[in-house]
Amino acid sequence: MAVAGAPIRVPVAVACRVLGLSTQGYYKWLRSPVSQRDWDDAHVIDQLREIHQDDPTLGYRFLADELADAGVVASENRVWRLCSIAGVFASHARRKSKGGKPGPAVHDDLLAVIDDTGRVRHEFTASKPNEVWLTDISEHPTREGKLYLCAVKDCYSNKIVGYSIDSRMKSSLAAAALRNAIALRSPDGTIVHSDRGSQFRSKKVVRILKNNGLKGSMGRVGSSGDNAAMESFFSLLQKNVLDTRRWNSREELRLAIVTWIETKYNRRRRQRALGKLTPVEFEMIYPAADAA
Repeated sequence: MAVAGAPIRVPVAVACRVLGLSTQGYYKWLRSPVSQRDWDDAHVIDQLREIHQDDPTLGYRFLADELADAGVVASENRVWRLCSIAGVFASHARRKSKGGKPGPAVHDDLLAVIDDTGRVRHEFTASKPNEVWLTDISEHPTREGKLYLCAVKDCYSNKIVGYSIDSRMKSSLAAAALRNAIALRSPDGTIVHSDRGSQFRSKKVVRILKNNGLKGSMGRVGSSGDNAAMESFFSLLQKNVLDTRRWNSREELRLAIVTWIETKYNRRRRQRALGKLTPVEFEMIYPAADAA
């Protein structure tokens, strides 16, 4: 009879039969249990999946950078191996079938209206500052590599109220531009309209909108006209900055873009839609017009 409190010993064969395991497999595991490397790889895979879920556009190189920012040491080769094992790939790297559908919109299209002919069009107008913002991302080449600009424009004055520039087109690029605009303008209930790019559908951007009381709005798939007012700004940037010369480095182009936005577009470029006023001048007279 077993002594009270003594551990109960179960034969290996009985335990394996109850658990549905083979005794051969158990003894094989006993001779070579899971290594520390395998445990570490499993934890890294969990982090990779979490990062990729937040921004599906990231490939293994960018994922390696994100891990480094989080304090996880992993080489690009190791990240590539783990991504291959876990099936974690950049969304744009996957081959899409002819019947494939684009990512779903996370917001309704709040700027769409139906005209008398039944056609859907968009009204990019506002009656006051911070009522409607437009945002989009454009890419610009340099000899050093591509540079990406995410800008936020106020529909009321056409002023660029926030922007972010980076060498990578991630959700953090759109998030930084929105944070910049929010910090400078303190909006309340503003509609933020964009296309259906994965950067604007990311959880990071959705959280920023929700936490600051902003309303997301998204246009249709493959319709540049749904954000035409933002496209017109990038067209001006193309003609006035990008096409003027060939740019040697990202830093050189970044400085040129910032200078043009801050000193020329917002403060010196007069617009017929604003009564031949600059965006800054138009917003300066708004309180006077409101008081009148």
